[in-house]
Amino acid sequence: MRITLVHPSGFNFIPGQPDFSVLANRLAPVGILSLAAWLEQHGHPTAVYDCLGPLSPPSLEAQAAEILATEPELVGFSATTSGFMDAVDLAVLLKAARPELRVVVGNAHASSLGAPLLEHFPELDALCLGEGEGPLLDLAEGRPFAEIPNLVWRDADRLVTNPRRPRILHLDDLPFPAYEKLAGFPQGYHLPLFSHVHRHGATMITSRGCPYTCSFCDRTVFEHQYRFNSPAYIHAHMKHLRDRFGVRHINFYDDLFTAHQGRISELCQRLIDEPLGMDFNCIIRAGHTTDELLRLLKRAGCLMVSLGVESADPGMMARHKAGVSLEAVRETVERVHAAGLRAKGLFIFGLPGETPETFQRTSDYILSLDLDDMNLTKFSPLHGAPLWAECVAGGEGDFHEDWRLLNCLNSVFLPRGFESREQMDALYNAHIERFYGSKAYRRRFGRRVWEHRWSLWHLLRHLPQTLAARRYFTTRAGGTAKPFERHPRQPLGLKPMPLGP
Repeated sequence: MRITLVHPSGFNFIPGQPDFSVLANRLAPVGILSLAAWLEQHGHPTAVYDCLGPLSPPSLEAQAAEILATEPELVGFSATTSGFMDAVDLAVLLKAARPELRVVVGNAHASSLGAPLLEHFPELDALCLGEGEGPLLDLAEGRPFAEIPNLVWRDADRLVTNPRRPRILHLDDLPFPAYEKLAGFPQGYHLPLFSHVHRHGATMITSRGCPYTCSFCDRTVFEHQYRFNSPAYIHAHMKHLRDRFGVRHINFYDDLFTAHQGRISELCQRLIDEPLGMDFNCIIRAGHTTDELLRLLKRAGCLMVSLGVESADPGMMARHKAGVSLEAVRETVERVHAAGLRAKGLFIFGLPGETPETFQRTSDYILSLDLDDMNLTKFSPLHGAPLWAECVAGGEGDFHEDWRLLNCLNSVFLPRGFESREQMDALYNAHIERFYGSKAYRRRFGRRVWEHRWSLWHLLRHLPQTLAARRYFTTRAGGTAKPFERHPRQPLGLKPMPLGP
C-alpha cells in the first residue's frame, strides 16, 4: 500500500504577531520519519510531507495538492493539539478530491482524547493510539479495522476502541528514521539558534517513556514504561547522520536522556573511543547526575545540558515538579559548569498556583543561577496531563480552550493570582528582556558569538522578521495583538480517555 505521512504546520505563534518559529527552530519531524522507515522496511512505499518544511507552500490548498500528488492510498497525520485542526482542514480537502482515500491521525492529541474526536470529525477514518508502528503496519497490510490493536474506528454508527497492544520493548529493532525522504534536509532545517556550533544539526530520540510524573506532561503516547536504544545503536545512528547527510550536531530530545546513567556512560565511552567529530545537547535531571557522568559527557562531545526546573517557588515546585529542589538545581548548575558544559534552564510560566510574586521569585532565581541559556514557556494545559481536570474545573483559574493556541506561546490559562492575561504577558515579556539584556548574558554571548556564526548569519539574513519578533518581547503590554476566533469546528469539553492496560 502507498502511504503518505504528514506533519501539519499547526499554529506556532501568537495571534497578530509574526511567526518566528521556522526561523528560530525548524526541526525535522522525527516521528513520521521513523514510521516511514518502518513501513518501507516492510515493503510499503511511503512518502513524507512536512507542512512546515522549507519547500512547502503556505496555503492548505497547495499543501493538499502536493500530498495528493504522492498518490497515496492512506494518509497518516501526526498532529499535536495545536496542529490538530490543520490536520482536519487538510483531511477535508483530501477527501473532497478523493473520497475513497483513508485518513488516520495519531500523536498525543488523538491518543489522549480518542473516540470522541471521530464523533466530531467524520473526515477522519481512524485514530492511532500510542505507538504508531503496529497499527500503521496493520493498516498498510490491509487488515480489517476490527483486528488492529491501538485503533479507534467507526463500525456504522458505533465508535469502537480496540484493545491496546504491547509496547515495543526492543527499540534497536527499529530502523533509523528516513531522513532522505524529507525535502530540504538538512540544509533547510536548523536547531534552536545559538544552541549549536556546527552548521548542520539534527534531532534524535533514543528512548520512549519517562519514569517521572510531572503535573503538566502528557504521557499518553509512550507512557511511563521506560525503554531505550543501546549505546551501539545510538553511535551508529549518529554516524549515519554524519556520513550520509553531513550532520555535525545532535539535539537529543529524550524526555530525560540520562534516566539510565549506565547507558549514557557506555555511550560516552564509545564516543570517546570511536570519535565522530560531532557535538550534542541533552536533558539531565537536577540532583540525579554524577560529576563523573558530567565529565564523560563533556569528553564525548556534549556542548550543553538542559535541566527542567519549571518554577523557583517551593510550593509550586512541590506541586508540579516533585523530587527536584531549588538547592539541587543550583548545585547541579555549578557542577555542570565545573565540568566545562553549558547549562540551560527550562521553566514554565502560569501553572496553577502562579502569582506575580511566585513568578518574581522565579525571575530572580533564574538570573542568580548564571545560566548560559533558558527557555520560559507559557503553560498550555494538555488533555493527557494530570493537571487537565484541575484546569477545566475552573477553581484554579480561567481556561480558554482553544486547541490552536495550546502551543506554549499563549496565555490560555489565567491563574487566580493574576488580574488579566495582559498582566501575565507583560510580566513574561519583562523577564525575557531582563534575562537576555543582562550583563552576564551579553558577556557570555559576546565571548561565543564567533562560535555561533551560522546562527548569527541566519538572523542577519532574516533581519526584518528578527526585529519584528524582538519588538513584541520588548512591548510591556504584551498579550494578543488582535482578536483570535476559535476554529468554528473545534468542540469544547471533550474528556480525555483513560490509558489502556
